[in-house]
Amino acid sequence: MYIKRNISWGIILRYAWKNLLFFTLWATGVFSVYFFLDWRHIDIPFQPLSVIGIAVAFYIGFKNSQSYDRFWEGRKIWGGIVNYSRTWANGVLSLVEDDQETKRVLIYRHIAWINALRIQLRQPTSFSIKENRAVEKLFDRHNERNPVCQDISNFVGGPELEDLQHRKNVATHLVKNQGLHLKELLAEGKISEFDKQILHHSLEEFYNLQGKCERIKNTPFPRQYAYFSTLFTWIFVLLLPFGLLNVFQDELNEAKVTTHGWFLFLMIFFSVLISWIFTTMEKIGSNSEDPFEGRINDVPMTALCRTIEIDLRDMLDEKELPEKVKAKDHILY
Repeated sequence: MYIKRNISWGIILRYAWKNLLFFTLWATGVFSVYFFLDWRHIDIPFQPLSVIGIAVAFYIGFKNSQSYDRFWEGRKIWGGIVNYSRTWANGVLSLVEDDQETKRVLIYRHIAWINALRIQLRQPTSFSIKENRAVEKLFDRHNERNPVCQDISNFVGGPELEDLQHRKNVATHLVKNQGLHLKELLAEGKISEFDKQILHHSLEEFYNLQGKCERIKNTPFPRQYAYFSTLFTWIFVLLLPFGLLNVFQDELNEAKVTTHGWFLFLMIFFSVLISWIFTTMEKIGSNSEDPFEGRINDVPMTALCRTIEIDLRDMLDEKELPEKVKAKDHILY
């Protein structure tokens, strides 16, 4: 999640430089053919083009609204994970009989679960968005797509960690292990049946929250909206220079300007500017479709996991607590 108030031009250019270069070359080519080769027939009336532009703007607006809903739902889910994590730790500390090691194991296993879930959600899918190399290099430098068990080895170990190495969904099995551990505690008389039901309610909620995350992760944004939004935007920006030729030429004819070549040259600037605005609006929606990829606009799961870890270990009265996650290039992961 980008946390600086104003997005730096360095980040903007990482995303936009290829499009800006293409738009400049395209508009310059259209202008050159029209002005230097005297192909005056290639201009088109701007009125139908403006109708296309309005339709595209509405379509992009709908896509961006739905994409933002996916991001905001993801953030609300992780807000629930934060809240129920504290509830789980409070329940463990309050209900389990005086056995500090057992309390530590149950809370540490939960910290392992949130980190396992985070890493599983960060794994790329077949429909994950692909950016240009300049952007991908930035995320390669920041990102974390390690094997799940590598990042949870500080919280679980021994035979349990070895068993998890062979599991397809590590997060699911960690919650299962919590339930089995509660069963053992009940048999040992360290918790009552009522205590077990209270703690099991939290485990049920963890499965619900995990399932909601997986639903967003494994369900791509409807391709009919995503694909045609991109297609319509590019149709508009490719036709734009031809329509602007007509607009600028009409203005020249009315004003009877003699230096019409240089005045018409402004068409290139406005064509690039309008094209960049439309493609940027479209790109914003695309970058919000999948909120768990670990990119610039995504849910900062690493920072949230660290916040939970600090809170829960503090509840255990541990003294050496980790530092909060800091933003990298103003991006909080």
